[in-house]
Amino acid sequence: MKSAWIILSALIAGMLLGLGAEALAPDVAARALPIIEPIGQLWLNALKMTIVPLIVALLITGITATADAARAGRLAARAVATFIAAIMISGAMSFVMTPLLLRLFPLSADAAAALRHGLGGEAATGPSPGFADFILGLVPTNPIAAAAETAVLPLIVFTTIFAFAITRIAPEQRATLAGLFKALGDAMLVVIGWVLAVAPVGVFALGYALAIKAGLAAFGGLVHYVLIVSGIGVCCVILAFALAFLFAGLPPLRFARAMIPTFAVAVSTQSSLASLPAMLEASEELGVDPKKADVVLPLAVALFRFTSTAMNLAVVLYIAWLFHVDIGIWAVVMGLLVAVASALSSVSLPGSISYVVSIAPIAGAMGVPVGPLGLLVAVETFPDIWRTVGNVIADVAATKFAARGSPDDNHGERA
Repeated sequence: MKSAWIILSALIAGMLLGLGAEALAPDVAARALPIIEPIGQLWLNALKMTIVPLIVALLITGITATADAARAGRLAARAVATFIAAIMISGAMSFVMTPLLLRLFPLSADAAAALRHGLGGEAATGPSPGFADFILGLVPTNPIAAAAETAVLPLIVFTTIFAFAITRIAPEQRATLAGLFKALGDAMLVVIGWVLAVAPVGVFALGYALAIKAGLAAFGGLVHYVLIVSGIGVCCVILAFALAFLFAGLPPLRFARAMIPTFAVAVSTQSSLASLPAMLEASEELGVDPKKADVVLPLAVALFRFTSTAMNLAVVLYIAWLFHVDIGIWAVVMGLLVAVASALSSVSLPGSISYVVSIAPIAGAMGVPVGPLGLLVAVETFPDIWRTVGNVIADVAATKFAARGSPDDNHGERA
């Protein structure tokens, strides 16, 4: 949280400096732009260079971990199936609610144009690919070339097939390959940690450039973005309560009262892991067998990101709306599938890292620019509160649902 607030402060400082320089000495501000802006672009390029190896490593480790969890027994398998179904429902909700919120609360044309210009100008628009083009683009003839060209969609397809193939080989070989990609992912997390350590400098430079290009309208545009994405977070919270009532039999008022201590921890820490002890107490208060909760809740914290699909898709849909990117039905389908895969693979990542790693593959698969993510990550502090609150609600609700229909034996029969 401290790092997120520092990055946000750097963005505000850069924008205020840009606005002040533009107002007091426009010639000096214009001359400084070619010097300061490349610093932000350099940081953004460093952030982008980690995306492809992280996609491969995290997708493989996420799929293998999910498969291993499903093999652990009936309770674990039921929990994993519940997680996947829930994040697909939340993602589908985002495709409905994000355009609706954008219609109900539009951004003025001038402010949208200013923000678009500040974030990278007009995106190239064109017709959405047809069914044949979509199918042909799924399977890469050369996965190495796909990675080199940052062709995210075919790369994800190949990586997913490869990950499922790993789950079918001998246990010793599976452990070796899973360990290799786990080590690759850990190494890349160290690299991205270094990149994020200098994020205040990069975001400051990007904020300065944004203010010079977009002016005061940039503030309004960023506030609009935060409100729209946070609105999807509120929708996730409402959806989580609704699913808890419909499928887990938890009355909303009773559920909310039991979750009050968990909410306090979630809002203050913005961490599902830190909220785990409070979630265990809430589960017991709601009648979940503590032995079953001890199995499902840690699994939920590790694998279940209920709000990720919805809110990550909301970010991509907002950028697509801002840049006038035409999203066809096949891009919608692939975006949902990639969002689900990203949610399952972003295991225990800090918010700033998971923001870029989870959303960039979705944007790439849907043909949406990824450049704006480098600046939008700075204002993720506020939507992230709703992410955590929605996640802890869904974690406890999924635990209640999974425990209701599982056998008394926590381990059950082996899959």
